[in-house]
Amino acid sequence: MKTPTAPVASQTTTAPANPKRPVQTFRLGPIKAALWANEADQKTFYNVTITRTYQDEQKQFHDTTSFGRDDLPLVAKVADQAHTFIFEQLASSKSPRSE
Repeated sequence: MKTPTAPVASQTTTAPANPKRPVQTFRLGPIKAALWANEADQKTFYNVTITRTYQDEQKQFHDTTSFGRDDLPLVAKVADQAHTFIFEQLASSKSPRSE
């Protein structure tokens, strides 16, 4: 079964660090990567959730972690964007700060 695809439009949003909201999201069409910052042992580490948004017969929107063949290139792209963001965050936290 072929999954319907929405027009590919890149959307990036940044939210303040909050345990209930991702610190960053990347969206390409129906595929979204949400990045979550966590603190442990005075270090920040990141986790990523990747979902696909779809609409059911009652016109309600839902997210799923199941991807069709045509979704996989978009999954790879948002995963790459998430990977780059995490490395940029880690690099900026290690760089010396000028005052």
